[in-house]
Amino acid sequence: MRPLTGDDFADYAAMLADPQVTDGLAETVGNSAEEAWRSLAIFIGHREIRGYSHWALVEKSTGEFVGRAGPWQPHGFPGLGIGWCLARGHWGKGYATEAAHASLNYVRKELDVPKVISIVLPDNSRSIAVAERIGHRHLRDIQYRGRTVHLYGQRLVDTAAP
Repeated sequence: MRPLTGDDFADYAAMLADPQVTDGLAETVGNSAEEAWRSLAIFIGHREIRGYSHWALVEKSTGEFVGRAGPWQPHGFPGLGIGWCLARGHWGKGYATEAAHASLNYVRKELDVPKVISIVLPDNSRSIAVAERIGHRHLRDIQYRGRTVHLYGQRLVDTAAP
């Protein structure tokens, strides 16, 4: 995991050009190069504004761009979130879960928040499985940008302690 940069654009655009990838995202993203550019710029800008953002996921053995994952809280988002998006050729390898765990550990150690969330489309069984593997539980369904999404999450601090 490393910061996303403009050098990731070609691989990032190729990932988002796949409708099977973008159809699974709760954030509406088009498949064009222009939409990929905007999306990448938003994540890079988010890091400038908030101090954290999604990282580029790179396969250790090959150096190949795998996708993106990390903490995320743009304006209007329902809380500090962890998200992930992988190129389809890397689905089923455990990278999303590994990146989500690393993101959760980062949030626990570096950000002072009591809870973390993820929003997942109801029919995205792969992302639901990742959310559950990192300890999230389904909290409720919410409306987000005109869509019904599952809100998953977990507490990071024990509020029952004295």
